[in-house]
Parts: sequence; structure tokens; C-alpha cells
Amino acid sequence: MANTTIFKKPPKINLKWPLVLIILIAIGVIIFLSTSFIVVDQTEKAVITTFGKYTKTLGAGLHYKLPFGIQRAYIVKTQVIQTETFGFRTIKPGVVTQYSSQKYPNESTMLTGDLNIVDVEWIIQYRIANPEAWLFNVTDREKTIRDTSQSVLNTLVGDRAILGVIGPDRQSIQDAAVLLMNELFTKYGLGIVVTQVQLQNIVPPEGVQAAFEDVNKAIQDMNRLINEGREAYNAEIPKVQGQAEQTIEVSQGYAAERVNVAQGDVARFDAVYAEYRKAPDVTKKRLYYEMMEEIFKDEKNIDLIDRSLQNILPIKNITQTSSTQEASR
Repeated sequence: MANTTIFKKPPKINLKWPLVLIILIAIGVIIFLSTSFIVVDQTEKAVITTFGKYTKTLGAGLHYKLPFGIQRAYIVKTQVIQTETFGFRTIKPGVVTQYSSQKYPNESTMLTGDLNIVDVEWIIQYRIANPEAWLFNVTDREKTIRDTSQSVLNTLVGDRAILGVIGPDRQSIQDAAVLLMNELFTKYGLGIVVTQVQLQNIVPPEGVQAAFEDVNKAIQDMNRLINEGREAYNAEIPKVQGQAEQTIEVSQGYAAERVNVAQGDVARFDAVYAEYRKAPDVTKKRLYYEMMEEIFKDEKNIDLIDRSLQNILPIKNITQTSSTQEASR
């Protein structure tokens, strides 16, 4: 007996035209609303294009645009700091950041000014300042940022010795890198501003890393000894300077005193000399008496006898004897 297949006709769906029209209108309204309004938050800006041509840039808020693809909105985060890493990659950012163990020597290996090889890992942080330029001026934005940053860092490291790159020149390299990158990105019309360049690990190649660690330890010891010497200098030198200034002031005071005394003696001599010119004999006698008074002012029982006299009766002795006898009575 032959098998017979029976095909049934699908049931007819009876749609009423008013219902279909309502559904189409609802879909059109949804499409209109979804393509007519955009919401921009505080960290963003919206770039509006009409038929692919730039029209305007909108700030935060609710905005209307022409629907059905006539105008398109490109949301650009202008207040968010974005980061690019070089020589390493971050697996999971957070309080405890996890980094990839994979190395990127094509990014980190550089040649210093004294012809040494060094591995430099660094981070750049930037912010989009001109959303229109960011969207339309450069095709491969990320590659431009990375290539420019690598070129700038290679140039700055190549201008310095390896000990400077590892040690005291880190901050100057970071500051110079920010300035040079912003200058180049402005020239390219990329529309970004680099806010920070931060050097991470700067290490010599593995074969000579132990020797460079010894050099770093020696540099640290040198800096420690220099700081200790400066501390001792700051402790002793001000004290010695104070003592020297005190000695100088005492000497200056003594000198002023001696000068004043000498000037007084000269003035007195001039006055006496003027009087002497007027009456030499009187002045001689007065000077003689003053001199004798000065010599014998502290002496007692002194007898002054003119040696030119002869046969002098010692009256003073008789007087003293009489006085003594009267006192005994």
C-alpha cells in the first residue's frame, strides 16, 4: 500500500488594517524618538554630523537632532583621563593592580646617550580636548599616540647618560616628554592634551643588571655621605661664623675706642700747646706740678728737698719729734 502525504494549508491570519496601521505608526514613533534625542552627561560632548558632514558640538544635557540617520551623534568623553602603557600591560586595574608578565622589548628597549641599552616602562595620560579633531583629523588615533610617545621618549633618553636616566633625570624626562608630546599632537591636529608622563621601571639589560645595582648602591652611599657632610656643615659653620662676627665686632669696638682715646689725647695736646704758645713759663710750671701731683698722689710722708740748697735744717724732723713728745705727754 503506497504512503500518502497530506499537506494542510496554514491557517489564515486575519489582520485588520487599522491594527496594522497602529503598529506601524508605533514603530515609526519609536524609531523617531530613538533617533531624534540624545543624552550627554557631564564628562562627554556630542559631535553632530549632517549627512556625514560636521555640523556642531553639543555639551551636557538632552538634545534634539534630525531623525532617521539624517543627523548622527558621536559621543566623545572629554573629561575622562585615558591611559596608554608602554613596555607592559595591565590585566586588572584596581587597588592592587595586576600586570601581565609578558615583556614588550620593542617598546621599552632604548639606547642612551652614552651608548648603553636600557629598558624603560612608562605610562602616558591624556584627555580629549577637541572632539571634532579627535574624530575626523587622524585615521588611526591610537597608533599615532603610541608612535609619537615612543619617538619622544627615545629622543629624551638618547640625550642622557644611563646613570642620569636611572637616577636624577627622571623628573626632567617626564616634564620634557609632556611638553614635546603636546607640541607634536597639536601639530598633528589630534585634539588631545597629555596631562602626565610617568616613568615606571627603568632597568639595565639582564646581563649587567647586578653591576648597575652595585653602582646604584654606591650612588646612594655617596648621596648619604654628602647629606651627612652637609648636616655637619650646617651645624658647625653657622656657629663658627657667629664667633667670627663676634670677634670682629669686639675688634671694631676696641679699634673705635683706641681711635677715640687717641683723638682725645691729640685734642688735649693741641689745647695745651695753644696755651703754651701764649705763656710758655706758666704752662711749663703747671705741667710740672700736674706731673708731680700725678706721680706722688698715692704716696704718704714724702719730703721734697731742693738739691741745690746747702746746710738745710731738717725742720720737718724736729716738728715731727715735738709732735711726738707732746702726744706722749
